[in-house]
Amino acid sequence: MDIDFAKDQLLLMLKNLYAHPNGQIPAYEWNFSDVNPPVHAWATLFLFNVERELGRADLRFLERSFQGLMLNFNWWVNRKDPQGRNVFAGGFLGLDNIGVFDRSAQLPAGGHLDQVDGTAWMTFYCQSMLEIALVLTGYDRMYEEVAFCFIEHFLWITYAMDRIGEHHDDIWDSKDGFFYDLLHVPDGEAMRLKVRSMVGLVPLCASTVFESSPASRHPRITELFEIFKKRHPDLLKQIAPADSTFTGYAERRLLSICSKEKIEGILAYMLDENEFLGPYGIRSLSRCHLDNPFVFHFAGQEHRVQYLPAESNTGMFGGNSNWRGPIWMPMNVLLIRGLLNLYQFYGDEFKVECPTGSGKFMTLFEVAKEVARRLSSIFLRDASGRRPVYGGSKKFQEDPHWRDYILFYEYFHGDNGAGIGASHQTGWTGLVAKLIEQSGE
Repeated sequence: MDIDFAKDQLLLMLKNLYAHPNGQIPAYEWNFSDVNPPVHAWATLFLFNVERELGRADLRFLERSFQGLMLNFNWWVNRKDPQGRNVFAGGFLGLDNIGVFDRSAQLPAGGHLDQVDGTAWMTFYCQSMLEIALVLTGYDRMYEEVAFCFIEHFLWITYAMDRIGEHHDDIWDSKDGFFYDLLHVPDGEAMRLKVRSMVGLVPLCASTVFESSPASRHPRITELFEIFKKRHPDLLKQIAPADSTFTGYAERRLLSICSKEKIEGILAYMLDENEFLGPYGIRSLSRCHLDNPFVFHFAGQEHRVQYLPAESNTGMFGGNSNWRGPIWMPMNVLLIRGLLNLYQFYGDEFKVECPTGSGKFMTLFEVAKEVARRLSSIFLRDASGRRPVYGGSKKFQEDPHWRDYILFYEYFHGDNGAGIGASHQTGWTGLVAKLIEQSGE
């Protein structure tokens, strides 16, 4: 990867040349006004950390990016949470046809969605912005107060994801142990859309570990946090991941949407081979919806979501992209990142069954390795000498001029790992190289 090129492209995206003056960043070429997941702060931090490991930390790049990111963050807060409830409805969010409805369009008969993924992405955004602000305090203490703003945002959003509403509804279903989008209809009622999809797994991605308490090294943050605790004591009790001190293994601190109980509930589904865990990674939709599609009748129409391991059978978003079953590399990588961060906090004592129902228990580190192994096996020859990525293509499987030149497809068949979609997605599917490197280390 050319780091300087990546940094230049990121800065261009955040500048007014491409971004709207209100902070909105264009989504994609045929609909600039749609919304993609706000991962730009994490990308900024990733590039900065890569350079820092090489001994050339570019604080100027970090600060310049931070200014544009602040504007974009405020756009999200003001435009995607119009009711000020700390629950977000981003719309499209890059998951195309994963939902019951087209999330970029007006919902049938009005109403609005509380989106699990939109809200989880905002906590992820808070975590990344906090990390950047803490780096910047190293040469300007003014950033301490800015850093605390993102701690506050994180706490309120996390609290909102498990808060009982007026009608005793929230996006966390404690009975199922899973997150679901919540549909609000014009008459004031609300209902969970109980589709087990990648949407409900995104909260696992929003997990960030600090080697020690940020507050302990920043007196102004400590002061502000103590004031916050006095004003909102019940809030912290509800979201603390371990105990009231937020302290885990080796004195580490964790910011995460998910408590240990939530992690156990979500992973019971994610690691079930009859649900999300496929032979080649984590599916975008639970396989339970193959024989039991989610069917929802609303405003005189039937809406159906069914597990489809390959191409879509719906015209939503042109029918050329499918989040109803296939395996997507970028989301799998972010889930692995989340698992590794959670492992750093909980350590070897916290184990979950993997696969679910197998009787075999693993640490979160071992779970992350297992998911990475399955993803990597998409491209490796199996016992018969065939690469799953090439499916039933005889030329690519057997022709000596083709079989060793691996294509990086957009996404992969949820059951057999065959490559689907564009065959040149090196931008995100190439992340498998990092997984192989990590496993070797």
